[in-house]
Amino acid sequence: MHEENQIGKYSGATNSGATKYVLDEELAKIVNISMALEMPLLLKGEPGTGKTMLAHSISESLNMRLIVLNVKSSMKLIDALYQYDTLTRLNDSRFGDSSKDVSNIEDYIRMGKIGQSFVTDEKVVLLIDEIDKADTDFQDDMLDVLDQMEFDIIETDKTIKAKCRPVIIITSNAKKDLSDPFLGRCNFHHIAFPEPDMMRDIVKVHFTDISKDLLESAVKIFYRLRGFRSIEKQPATRELINWIRALRSDPDFRVKDLIKGNVPYLGVLFKKSPDFAIAQNNIAR
Repeated sequence: MHEENQIGKYSGATNSGATKYVLDEELAKIVNISMALEMPLLLKGEPGTGKTMLAHSISESLNMRLIVLNVKSSMKLIDALYQYDTLTRLNDSRFGDSSKDVSNIEDYIRMGKIGQSFVTDEKVVLLIDEIDKADTDFQDDMLDVLDQMEFDIIETDKTIKAKCRPVIIITSNAKKDLSDPFLGRCNFHHIAFPEPDMMRDIVKVHFTDISKDLLESAVKIFYRLRGFRSIEKQPATRELINWIRALRSDPDFRVKDLIKGNVPYLGVLFKKSPDFAIAQNNIAR
């Protein structure tokens, strides 16, 4: 695989263009080998571990357009491939320009996200986000399409073949098991929640001028907060970044107060009332 088609430890800017995504060595290897083998990469892990952001980062690092399919529980595979806009065709036949040929069904075919990644002339990154929300038939049928790199449009009896095979990233929050045939067709990586050392690296990438005292105090308290029992939704990396941003934006904030156990802006870290109350009650102990 050519060097320019690989990613390294810092894989590139996020979709905001402001920061870089930090990968551990094993994740960087599996991303690169998946691209070399042209296999989908399935990423599992709890929400907030950076699965979705990785696809954004690969896109920008390799200068490829990103197409995102957000999977819904009610979604059918055909919706991800294409839609036949019967309503617009009906309206055109009744009220539209008489010069328009409504018998040309192809004019009313709209590509879904997978279809868009097939018909484009450029190689793209296709993110299929939260595949575990879909039923088993959707999952297996989708991978049939991605294996064959083609699908049929029933209304026009036309086969759409991919012009360029996309780089495919699939994410799962591991809320339910995926089928064995599905797992067998993907490379796999579990993104564990970052250890404190990795989290420090992530924070320093976002805040290049952060003081050592603030970095150490914020990370230490963050992991203490995550360790409270009965927390339903633990704060993730994005909450830590936003919390540090809030602290740095407050002209009255002093790191020494944080060291003493005065923790402001808990509402940035905890988004559910019971969790907020647990954190508030326990942080003072």
